[in-house]
Amino acid sequence: MAASAQGLARGQLRLRTAGLCCRRPSRGLYARVRRLPGPEVPGRSVAAVSGPGAWGTDSYCLELLRKRDYEGYLCSLLLPAESRSSAFALRAFNVELAQVKDSISEKTIGLMRMQFWRKTVEDIYCDNPPHQPVAIELWKAVKRHNLTKRWLMNIIDEREKNLDDKAYRNIKELENYAENTQCSLLYLTLEILGIKDLHADHAASHIGKAQGIVTCLRATPYHVSRRKVFLPMDICMLHGVSQEDFLRRNQDKNVRDVIYDIASQAHLHLKHVSLEDFLKKIQRVDFDIFHPSLQQKNSLLPLYLYIQSWRKIY
Repeated sequence: MAASAQGLARGQLRLRTAGLCCRRPSRGLYARVRRLPGPEVPGRSVAAVSGPGAWGTDSYCLELLRKRDYEGYLCSLLLPAESRSSAFALRAFNVELAQVKDSISEKTIGLMRMQFWRKTVEDIYCDNPPHQPVAIELWKAVKRHNLTKRWLMNIIDEREKNLDDKAYRNIKELENYAENTQCSLLYLTLEILGIKDLHADHAASHIGKAQGIVTCLRATPYHVSRRKVFLPMDICMLHGVSQEDFLRRNQDKNVRDVIYDIASQAHLHLKHVSLEDFLKKIQRVDFDIFHPSLQQKNSLLPLYLYIQSWRKIY
């Protein structure tokens, strides 16, 4: 995937490569919210005790996001007030899964944690969530918005596959990972917002893939500090770059060309989203540029605001 094939001039692409936030969870995280009772609460159901603020479950999710996914926390604040708590729960769920890989010394432990969350989702859809703060808040979101179980399971399954420390074989493999993680999060966010639209889903697919690619790029310095490289091997081979070049922090032109090609793929996804929505609208009105429907508010605006704020942060 040569850079020239992307039709993207170097001057057009300006990415801020801020370092990945890789701080470990605060040891005082549990201490900052009210203590949760044990799993046995005689005579009281989860539904009875998990109202707004019960046990500090909502506060726990907020604190977790602020510590581990501050950008996601800020973006979620842009959503309508009635959707925010569900969005916080969803992103807290994602954080719980994302931090498994960096917090384990053996893959077996990671598999056990993934199995816990897989069973948790099953229990949530049986109205029997475990007494865990993120699980309880996610259960509320599922009940409130009838969230699709498949998207939650996709995130778990893909995170589990990613426990293996292997580089992506090609850009398509990286995009598949992004589709099952970042895109699934956006599909669920659309459901929280009450947006049911094929064009919105299509936009979310491109945006999620772009976000997944950029996240991989941002994480590269952190991964290199741990003697790991996950960038697509096909693009590295195309430019004659080895993993050792990255581990040595080589800044030669061929190394930069690898990053340029990967970044260009993300840029193409975002460019596709920006143009496609309006082109479909103008086609539906037989290219009448003065048609009133072209002046209507964009149903994808909440999603666009969400992702545009994310892009500015990065």
